[in-house]
Amino acid sequence: MSSPDLETVDGLLAAVENGNRRALARIISHIENGTELARPLLAGLYARGGRAHIIGVTGAPGTGKSTLVNAMTQIYRQRGITVGVIAVDPTSPFSGGALLGDRVRMRDLAGDPGVFIRSMATRGSLGGLAQATADVALVLDAAGFQRIIIETVGVGQSEVEIASTAHTTVVVEAPGLGDEVQAIKAGILEIADVFAVNKADREGADRTVMALKMMLSLGVPEKFQVMHHGRMLPVTMPASDKDPEAWTPPIFKTIATQSKGVTELVDGIEAHRLYLEQSGARLLRERLRAATELRMLLRDALLNRVLDNAATESIDALVEAVANRELDPYTAVNRLIAETGCIDS
Repeated sequence: MSSPDLETVDGLLAAVENGNRRALARIISHIENGTELARPLLAGLYARGGRAHIIGVTGAPGTGKSTLVNAMTQIYRQRGITVGVIAVDPTSPFSGGALLGDRVRMRDLAGDPGVFIRSMATRGSLGGLAQATADVALVLDAAGFQRIIIETVGVGQSEVEIASTAHTTVVVEAPGLGDEVQAIKAGILEIADVFAVNKADREGADRTVMALKMMLSLGVPEKFQVMHHGRMLPVTMPASDKDPEAWTPPIFKTIATQSKGVTELVDGIEAHRLYLEQSGARLLRERLRAATELRMLLRDALLNRVLDNAATESIDALVEAVANRELDPYTAVNRLIAETGCIDS
């Protein structure tokens, strides 16, 4: 039997459909690097996706996210469920490199054919995710993985982008990382579908749980709105989702290094998956994901079009004028758009 052609779109798609992990890794590399094959590969895979449940795991650095993801994946595998893991690591603003060290913490999963782990660098993206993360999740979905776990960078309260990418968002807290007031601040905690208080064998775990319960008693706003710089994305809520039964995020105490409480956490995630399907809220989240993806692609396409049509000297002159306070950046942007003629005024 001849080996599959891994240099063409059709060859790569056929190989992935047959479970070729080398082809899967190569497709992901094309997407991360933005090669000329990336878009046709994503177009060919798109219709095959939509079946996996995407789980986002986020939280501050030091909460033990990687170890928790490792333990969660092991439980899913014990249940016969295949798992794709996307671990996003920060890129150095100085060298441009990334450690991609999550694989070290997940070495227990090595060699399991039902697990595929991909480490990604943010490459300057904000919000805790790499720009290509959603596309890689699509590839793993199309490749047949039933659960896709995305572990975000862990940058703190601003790390809320995962809420528009995942179906279920797990926010990981840990005792000893701040006072109880810190734990209930708005932002990252408001995106949670499930809470995990990891390292629960440490002093202060019960206080952290109580702080989270206090926050929940104040009411958590619905996540069915995607904001971007103050502008609401126009997503129509389906009639069946206008009054779903409220989901109260459960709180689980875990000790990931000992796999304690992780089974209950996975059960909580699965309960939320069933809630989304039975209430019709999954359809809404799919619409939100689509709206967010369209916004990001539109932003990138328009930016690239402007830069492709703008003279370098013109951009340099505008940068100089803004830096010298001779021109405000809003006027500079409008002038650049007008000069390139990319968008009709």
